Order: sequence, then structure tokens, then C-alpha cells
Amino acid sequence: MTKMKKNWYAVYTKSRCEKKVSASLTKKKIENYCPLNRIGGQVDRKKAVLEPLFSSYVFVYTTEMEMTAIRQVADVVNFVYWLGRPAVIKDVEVDSIHHFVDEHTDIMLEKTPVNVSDMVRIVSGPSMEFEGNVMAIKNNKVRVTLPSLGFMMTADVQKSNVELLDYSYKLRNMVS
Repeated sequence: MTKMKKNWYAVYTKSRCEKKVSASLTKKKIENYCPLNRIGGQVDRKKAVLEPLFSSYVFVYTTEMEMTAIRQVADVVNFVYWLGRPAVIKDVEVDSIHHFVDEHTDIMLEKTPVNVSDMVRIVSGPSMEFEGNVMAIKNNKVRVTLPSLGFMMTADVQKSNVELLDYSYKLRNMVS
């Protein structure tokens, strides 16, 4: 039964082939996402450049049964594995990536260990109502973890636009 359920997975590609793999997957009608980071274009008045946010990664929304066809796409190396199985990426993390890429430019990405942290919500500004695992809010930058991937995204945000969430309150409301 789980083989028919669609999940997000990370596909590892050959170096600098993310856009090409994404186009090939789209042509085969396989839902995929290659997050592109806008670099520059605001301060120096030069044209913004779109580069893949994750080097050599493309995300696919598929079932386990369709994985063989995806592995056969040109420039796909393999799925990213965790504990001997293709790593499932949480929907909320893919949504977080979509949101950050849509709302911010010059996003920095860094490898990070998975840590438990507070939940926060952005209360105003371009990221209004975004919720996520925030590691730090310092120097007008917010760092949001993507635990399934072992990465942290960093974007500019005003501290006054962030509020700490009382998740115990939120959980009580969900139960009752």
C-alpha cells in the first residue's frame, strides 16, 4: 500500500545538471521541483542570475514504484538514501523551500546537524505567516532548518517581524 503513496524525495544529479534533469522529468510528466535562488540584481542593477539552491539536488514527488523510471533519466545519479531507503522529504520542508525561494533573494544554504528548536511565525513583512524550525535570529537574518535534508536556509528578515510560538498551546487546541 505504501508503494502507491506519493512522497517527496531528493534525487542526486550530476554536477551542474539540476535544471536539465528537472526539464527531463517535466517532459516525462514527473512532478519535480528544482528550487532556484535569485542572486544579485537589486543593488548593482545587473540582471539577477537564477542558480539551483541545492547543488546536485532535484526534488521529485513520486511513488516507490516510479523510482526506476526516474533513475533512468539522463544525468540522474540516484536517490538520496537514509538508513538504506530513499529519504522521504517532508511536505512542510518542501513548502518551506518554496516559500523562501519565492520571498527572498541571495539565500545562503549550509549543512547542519539536525537539532530540536523552537517554532516561530513571521508576523509581518514578505514572509508573513511562515512557520518553521528557526535556529537563530541574529543580525536581521533568520535561519530555518530543513531536518530531512540536513541543511539550514538563511534569509534577511526584521526581528520585529518574528514572534515565538507557544506550541503547547497550539497542540492543546488541535486535540480539543
